[in-house]
Amino acid sequence: QVQLVESGGGSVQPGGSLRLSCAASGRLSSFNTMGWYRQAPGNQRGLVATITSGGVTTYADSVKGRFTISRDSAKNTAFLQMNSLKPEDTAVYFCKVKNEPFNTVYWGKGTLVTVSS
Repeated sequence: QVQLVESGGGSVQPGGSLRLSCAASGRLSSFNTMGWYRQAPGNQRGLVATITSGGVTTYADSVKGRFTISRDSAKNTAFLQMNSLKPEDTAVYFCKVKNEPFNTVYWGKGTLVTVSS
């Protein structure tokens, strides 16, 4: 089992910044992918960004150039730096870990990000 705890959510004005953290504990494999997904009211959960244990990153088109995902593998922690936030970024942000080689997936409980003036 892997436990994930997200932190760093909150309320911010448009154009502002927030940094989310996801701390993983438990049976995290050496090869894994950590990622951030988000779900706005009435919408399905969708990809924001992912990063592999080798440092390869992917981003949703809507956040490219504004968000940066990173990780501290020694601390089993992933980060999402969110800049130039827009009202449409408002959502619950969830951390996800996919353990290899069996692609076992774990989710955090989510942290709310609200972008509003």
